Amino acid sequence: MPLFGSLYIGASGLQTSQNAMNTTAHNMTNVDTKGYTRQQILLNTRTYQTLSVNASAVAYQQYGLGVYYSQTRQVRDMFLDKTYRKESGRSAFYEANVRVIDEMEDLFGEFQGVEFSESIQNLWKTIQDLDLDPCDLTNQNLLVSRCNEFLRRASLVYTGLCEMQDNLNTQIKKSVDQLNDYGRELVQINQQIMKAEAGDVENANDLRDRRNYILDEMGKLGKISYEEDIYGAVTVKFEGVDFVRTESISEIAVYADPDTGFYTPYWPQLADYNTTPWGEKIPILDSVTVFDTTQEIRSSLNTDIGSLRALMYARGDKRATYQDVAKENIEAYNRDISQSLIMNVQAEFDQLVNKVVTTINDVLRQAAESEPDTDYMKVRDENGNVLKDALGNPIALQMFELISDDPEKGYTIGNMIVNEDLKREPGTLSFRLKDGSEDKATTARLKAAFSEETHTLNPNLETKVSLIGYYGNLIDQLAITGEANKEIGDLQAEVVNETFSAREMIVGVSDSEEMEFMIKFQNAFNASSRYINVINEMIEHILSTLGR
Repeated sequence: MPLFGSLYIGASGLQTSQNAMNTTAHNMTNVDTKGYTRQQILLNTRTYQTLSVNASAVAYQQYGLGVYYSQTRQVRDMFLDKTYRKESGRSAFYEANVRVIDEMEDLFGEFQGVEFSESIQNLWKTIQDLDLDPCDLTNQNLLVSRCNEFLRRASLVYTGLCEMQDNLNTQIKKSVDQLNDYGRELVQINQQIMKAEAGDVENANDLRDRRNYILDEMGKLGKISYEEDIYGAVTVKFEGVDFVRTESISEIAVYADPDTGFYTPYWPQLADYNTTPWGEKIPILDSVTVFDTTQEIRSSLNTDIGSLRALMYARGDKRATYQDVAKENIEAYNRDISQSLIMNVQAEFDQLVNKVVTTINDVLRQAAESEPDTDYMKVRDENGNVLKDALGNPIALQMFELISDDPEKGYTIGNMIVNEDLKREPGTLSFRLKDGSEDKATTARLKAAFSEETHTLNPNLETKVSLIGYYGNLIDQLAITGEANKEIGDLQAEVVNETFSAREMIVGVSDSEEMEFMIKFQNAFNASSRYINVINEMIEHILSTLGR
């Protein structure tokens, strides 16, 4: 083997050892960098030169030409990556649910320093006191006052639920914008990676780190699938639809409902449009929405992945009322309402208020219809004459009145007020018959109507509750739902942590391990340096000897 050729062998050792030390230093520098993947240098031997071939020999006579740098690769496990992104998305789904439920519990538990349940208890106590002494003016005043207090606080709570929907709506828009930003950045990174690796000289590892971080974050928003082509570009599907291609993106659009303002994410490239008379295009959302919130939430169906999906389910698509939990609408309830955290509570809460209001009105109406002893329960004009409806029947005095004349709205929160006449003159509810005796029958019916267990929270439940126990059952149901989501969320967090730890053992940088590599490559560098010195001395000795 030529001595001068041996110098190149030593030089290759110096060069590759230096590259390896640079890679190790790069790893140590980024030990705390979020999303960084440990890099590993691969070294290969150069081609061997064959001096002679002898079939009887154990091996050919060969000598090597040194070592060369093959590549610097990322150390990742594709299986762990996909598992982590799927499980972190499922964890994000339940975390979002828990946050929503916590906010609702705060809303019901304490609103401006006064629990809503106090208004129900105060109303119930007033009804009990009224039954003991129906003709007491103080009790009559209290009944009107407690009804007004109940309706006012119910309106505050329901408004709070609506504001929560609006807040979730804002979060949905921000999440969609963030998702589109991620998609656009992925397209840019794809282009940069293909450009950097076009010559097959180096791997764009730092760009791949950023891309893997983006995929991690996208996995928390919803269900993703992805693959990398032979050119290093990644294509992504979001909720089963092409989202990011090699050099383009199909951005997600949002449609704002004109009545509620609620945003619905949809795929504009798949949508058909209706055109309004003034030229505005309105998408037909029947089959192009990103999320189908009528699907059952189940892990086996992968319908519990992503915080964006959780926000869509929790918010719902409208302001729910008691009409949405009617027995005759059980199919629509199960499809549209039951899986939405806020809409379900809205509907059940509005049903409580509706039942309280209509119960009081019905008792007063029954009293008015029992002629002639309860003549005081009828509405009169300024001359004291009893007013009658179109059919000639006397109009009953009502505690609550509708604001809107639309019969479809019914007695929903926000569509009724306490009778202004009763607020001005509560004594109109004298509960005194023509003969001067107390109308105990009416107050007894009112008391019984509140204590009878004849109501259910929703069409799927069989347990009967009273109006007094209804609110407690609603809160218990909310607490149980919260505990169930929290328990699943905690278990899911453990799965995510275990997967993350397993992945970090592969992709993470260890200070001690990198120090070992640094010492190894430094020793290799020193060995190559000493090898070159030896060859240099040999050449110098030969030249000096020949020169004599």
